[in-house]
Amino acid sequence: MDILGIIPARYASTRFPGKPLTLINGKSMIQRVYEQATKSGLTAVLVATDDASILEHVEAFGGKAILTGEHHQSGTDRCFEAYQRYDKPFEYIINIQGDEPFIKPEQIDLVASCFQNPATQLATLIKKITQEEDLFNVNAPKVVINQNGEALYFSRQAIPYCRNVPADIWHKQHTYYKHIGIYGYRADILEQITQLPPSALELAESLEQLRWLENGFRIATAVTAFETIGIDTPEDLLKVQQFM
Repeated sequence: MDILGIIPARYASTRFPGKPLTLINGKSMIQRVYEQATKSGLTAVLVATDDASILEHVEAFGGKAILTGEHHQSGTDRCFEAYQRYDKPFEYIINIQGDEPFIKPEQIDLVASCFQNPATQLATLIKKITQEEDLFNVNAPKVVINQNGEALYFSRQAIPYCRNVPADIWHKQHTYYKHIGIYGYRADILEQITQLPPSALELAESLEQLRWLENGFRIATAVTAFETIGIDTPEDLLKVQQFM
């Protein structure tokens, strides 16, 4: 399969401006993500950015990058523009978060494996929740899946509700899954979903994948055993540096 990996990298993050260029033990965050992506089975890897300094930095370490518009509301929209500007068509595109410098190549390949089923339109990763704090953390979206492993719904709340069971043991009574924010798209589906207006569920939860579900698209999921470490704030960066 021909699969293009795209790493959206926006400069003007509300909580952490210039985040992609932040150094982690002497190497920028975006370079770490890029290098992890190139260790996977992707055909090509590309950074999609709205900032010339990020573009120049990526090219300086030998990576490929494309300058996109500043108007995009989501990484999905930025990925589609970058794909349109790229000089080669691809069957599939994988959106790799630019703020997860320790993503494992195996996780990227796991998303790609979902497209071995020709019926797959969209794909993402989920991870079993084993701790109460993850279950009730609104910054860690949860996902409910059907018998075929397709997403039924995403929420910042703990779903489903375990009736007559103390909340602190819900995760021991039912299998809950956390959503890992990496997305795979069939190229034609990516074009279609970027034409959709924001939906009611998306606006309520502030989760763009709900727009796709609300419009009838199907999202395949694959279960990963690996945790991801996202860096949203300078405080997150400090914790990672201390950990390393």
